[in-house]
Amino acid sequence: MSVFSEVALEKKLSELSNSQQSVQTLSLWLIHHRKHSKAIVSVWYNELKKAQVPRKLTFIYLANDVIQNSKRKGPEFTQDFAPVIVDAFKHVASEGEEGCKKQLARVLSIWQERAVYDNNVLEQLSQVLFGEKKAKKRPYEEIKAKDEDFPSQSSPGEPPQTADLIRALQELENAASSDSALRQRISALPPEVQDTSLLHRITDKESGERLARAVEEACMLLADYSGRLAAEIDDRRQLTRTLALYLQSQKEGLAHNEHKLEEYKRKLARVSQVRKELRSRLSSLPDLSLLPSVTGTPVQLPSADLYNPSN
Repeated sequence: MSVFSEVALEKKLSELSNSQQSVQTLSLWLIHHRKHSKAIVSVWYNELKKAQVPRKLTFIYLANDVIQNSKRKGPEFTQDFAPVIVDAFKHVASEGEEGCKKQLARVLSIWQERAVYDNNVLEQLSQVLFGEKKAKKRPYEEIKAKDEDFPSQSSPGEPPQTADLIRALQELENAASSDSALRQRISALPPEVQDTSLLHRITDKESGERLARAVEEACMLLADYSGRLAAEIDDRRQLTRTLALYLQSQKEGLAHNEHKLEEYKRKLARVSQVRKELRSRLSSLPDLSLLPSVTGTPVQLPSADLYNPSN
């Protein structure tokens, strides 16, 4: 990889695009030069403020990729981004394109679930996006339990809509794991770029530089695919949690409807009994319309006094 310099970084940031490959390629370069993390963060923040509005969110995506993928090698970037990340979110939220808050909220939710920063930083970021309504950070133990056991209790929010589930499932149709063309390219990588024991075959500088270019391309290819697979894993985990919530909401709806069904069956039984008894009573009563009449004058029934023994 090329030697680090602030000028080189400014150039790379100016060429940064919103594509996943562009973000991950630059992220890999930055992580390789992590000993310059303070300078990198400073240049990143300055270039973010100067970037055109449509590109500002891409700088956040880059920071997210660097912060998460550098943790295994050290805490430098997590620590050095911390003093500026709240202001960066505030800047992008206020000057970014319409809808960028939703994307920022997605980044924040990932940081909350993975406890990337402490509560203080996460609450400040939440306040930038949601005002006084602060997003609640779940403890790591709860997140791990949800990921591994998928409990049935529903979240305090609204249950997922069927249309959202369908859309999430459709998006997975184009996921990295289904990219057979890219997997074939990876399978076709020459053994020289994968086996250090073959380096003895290099006999001159030209062949060495040719192999170096092939190795660099292989690194970019594998880094890109690894990043896409990691993103797919996150999406599938989120989908699994969403499906668990959806299933729970369906079970609750089923139980509610079964209860209602039993209630209405009992009501139907009572009404049917009333109908049966009413029909029975009606059949035993005389039909007054069939009594004879004289010259069209209705027959007068005997007075009740005739049946009174006292008379």
